[in-house]
Amino acid sequence: MENFVVKVCNDTEVVKALFKEYSQIKGAEGCFVSFDKELADLNSFYSGGALLVGYEGDVPVACIAIRKADDKSCEAKRLFIKPEYRGNGYARIMMNTMLDKARELGFAEVKFTTKPSVMQIGYGLYKRMGFEEVSEDNGVVSMRMALV
Repeated sequence: MENFVVKVCNDTEVVKALFKEYSQIKGAEGCFVSFDKELADLNSFYSGGALLVGYEGDVPVACIAIRKADDKSCEAKRLFIKPEYRGNGYARIMMNTMLDKARELGFAEVKFTTKPSVMQIGYGLYKRMGFEEVSEDNGVVSMRMALV
């Protein structure tokens, strides 16, 4: 874990590659509505937020994004750890880095949606980290955390 580093990433090609790999997960298809539009202009889509990439050495192996919802809240999106790098605690590091960055950007709340039936491990992590469920619709759970 000592050679795992999370950085704000300005290389959209690195982010696109990770997002595309994530989009191939069986059962996650519904999480990628208007994905082509998002990929076409990542900088605009995440304007006011941030694209974070986790590197093991110099290899990009994880990502998470922060999308501005309004002046006080943001949405965390696209948490993904490449399958061969899972089980190393990287998801928690990515989440904590995202929370720190969201605070740094001045947000008071972070929200996101997840599909527990597809992402059971992630869902358990979010609950353990203190995210609260706000609603559930057709298997998609909305969660939130106050940052202040």
